Amino acid sequence: MAPRARAGLWRRGGNVLKISFHGADREVTGSCHLLQAAGKRILIDCGFYQGSRRLDEENGRELGFDAGSVDFLLLTHAHLDHCGRIPLLVKRGFRGEIVATVATRELARVVMLDATHLQEEEHKRELRHAERRGEAETSPAPLYMLVDTLNAFDRFGRNAVYRQPLPLADGLVATFHDSGHILGSASVAIEAEGRKIVFSGDLGNPGRPLLRDPDPPQGADVAVMESTYGDRRHKGLGESLAEFYEALNIAFHAGGNVIIPTFALERAQELLFWIRDGVETNKLSPAMHLFLDSPMAISATEIFARYPDEQSPVVAKLLAKGVDPFAPPNLKFTRERAESEALNRVSGGAVILAGSGMATGGRVVHHLRHNLGRPAASVIFVGFAAKGTLAREIIDGARAVRVLGDEIRVRARIHTINGFSAHADQAELMDWHARVGAPRTFLTHGEPAAMQALAVKLKGEIAMPAFADGFEL
Repeated sequence: MAPRARAGLWRRGGNVLKISFHGADREVTGSCHLLQAAGKRILIDCGFYQGSRRLDEENGRELGFDAGSVDFLLLTHAHLDHCGRIPLLVKRGFRGEIVATVATRELARVVMLDATHLQEEEHKRELRHAERRGEAETSPAPLYMLVDTLNAFDRFGRNAVYRQPLPLADGLVATFHDSGHILGSASVAIEAEGRKIVFSGDLGNPGRPLLRDPDPPQGADVAVMESTYGDRRHKGLGESLAEFYEALNIAFHAGGNVIIPTFALERAQELLFWIRDGVETNKLSPAMHLFLDSPMAISATEIFARYPDEQSPVVAKLLAKGVDPFAPPNLKFTRERAESEALNRVSGGAVILAGSGMATGGRVVHHLRHNLGRPAASVIFVGFAAKGTLAREIIDGARAVRVLGDEIRVRARIHTINGFSAHADQAELMDWHARVGAPRTFLTHGEPAAMQALAVKLKGEIAMPAFADGFEL
């Protein structure tokens, strides 16, 4: 399928359906898609790129469209690679309405504030390092500042409710469906010009302990679909739990620390759930000292507890009985930086969950710096790691890695457990696609090999657009 328009700063006019792609195109992060329908311009997500390039190179480049011309932004969920560029969008002129579920709205505030803080801290660190070297500071300013993020909060308007059609304008209706990925996550169906275009967002896998199963929109004409794990099947949850418990027990008896790079939304809460369950069923020692060292994950965990109706029946029942499903014994929240720094002076006996999950920044990088070189320590990876990230280097078997400017020999035990993924695997993606029923599909949010493997399995007309490719629908 050849693109019919390229790199278009499309102008308004007519009621022609058009779509263009501005992120997560033949790669996993930076989701951003633009739909022109019913005389309106609708953006679906505007997320950060995450990986090896500098933020200013990846995220600061031209969007490929005029931010000021966008009427609506429909946010599928609150992960950074779906919402992280929203303050930048506002800074560049967006004055439209952001629509999301209420849980996504709450979580996105936490995520965007955290991203703002990390950028400002990184810039200050670069300034200090340049000053110590006696050099002029050449690194760019943060992509956006706190004022831009606060202005972004003002753009949030109506709250979407699952399965309830939401009229955006004459002849333009959006309906959010539970995608089962994280709390509040959604697939979005847009109806206009007699057509139904479905954006999958990120799709979860069914049968997980925290969330309900994905609820695919049906009767679509066009699907824009993620393909993160389009080339593989996940391990069974039971097998993955057994591996996880074994890794924790080995590390506990070895006396070293355990570092778990953890995504703050959903993954941290799921691990806390299973650690609590492991202690209660005598599969883990109650003597472990557990630290959730992520202000964002701490805030997200508190938000999770406020939305029992959007979680699985198992979690809802525990909350109804007054049992906190995310509170194992000996759990300590470390919000303050001083508390986190104190953990770096602990040589053994601590299980530390910290972000970011791909080890591209955040507190986990400091913990890796202090523990990767210790033979008694363990590092447990429980999520996807994109190419070019520190996590991917370690997973791929690097004997030494550069962490915060230091070369660190990897002596710690490294465990990679794939069954905890919050993304659907190949079989689940195929099932979702079959239920949606779209004869025309655009694959996004995946590395090329995964996309190709999934494309040959799907029915209908399949395209894998590159950045700024545009199509008439």
